[in-house]
Amino acid sequence: MSTIPNEFERTDIGEIQIAPEVIEVIAGLATVEIKGVAGMSGGFAGGIAELLGRKNQSKGVKVEVGQREAAIDVSVIVEYGYRLPEVATQIQTNVKRSIENMTGLTVIEVNVHIHDVIFKVVDKSEDVDVSHHRVK
Repeated sequence: MSTIPNEFERTDIGEIQIAPEVIEVIAGLATVEIKGVAGMSGGFAGGIAELLGRKNQSKGVKVEVGQREAAIDVSVIVEYGYRLPEVATQIQTNVKRSIENMTGLTVIEVNVHIHDVIFKVVDKSEDVDVSHHRVK
């Protein structure tokens, strides 16, 4: 991918360029901050939903970047029990705010694609009180 065109930001001492990959990482991190997001999905092209790992912070994120604007698509996996429209709206707000604050670009849209819902694994051993017996 190429960097944002040279006209994006010019100062007295040079120009500032932000690679689209940087915007993808910002969007990915802003997405997984939202409660209820279990991870990111590789999308339809990948074919398999995977949880976000530390190696690829931009997994499940696609960006289109112009000189002053950006459009973002995020593909997510949501934990069971959360209201999907609320999680999606929070993702949109957080991604937009993060990218605009960090880059100065105007985010014109954030599209959220929910690819899967997973059940949160609960450790049952914590819930069992072995010191208390009901029947003696």
